[in-house]
Amino acid sequence: MRNALVIAAIFTLAIAVAPSNAQAPTVKRTVLIQHDTSAPGFEALLVSVEIPAGGREGRHTHPGLAMVHVLEGTLSLDYEGKPQASYKAGDSFFVEAGKVHEGINKSNAPVKAIATFIIPKGQPVTTPVAATK
Repeated sequence: MRNALVIAAIFTLAIAVAPSNAQAPTVKRTVLIQHDTSAPGFEALLVSVEIPAGGREGRHTHPGLAMVHVLEGTLSLDYEGKPQASYKAGDSFFVEAGKVHEGINKSNAPVKAIATFIIPKGQPVTTPVAATK
């Protein structure tokens, strides 16, 4: 009985300290303001985005225009049909509706940005896209 308890304790400890399948750091998005626009059927959102060191958004699209201004750090952008680009603090860029893209932080410091979205009212701001093989 004692041997069984010792083996169970060792097994439990091994699981607790074994490396896990670590997930990428979580991207934080905070809607700062959301408001209807004067264009019927559309709304505007101002969103704070923070991508931690080593983090990535995952491939996704937006149903409308996205305009992004980088406040801190350097953001690498994979954008469908274009070469990868890097944007540093003070740089701005836009993403067209429906284009598959992904922001990646390849540095050791967080990336902070402000994004403005003009999207059809009631649609999700971001739609994930399955990775291609």
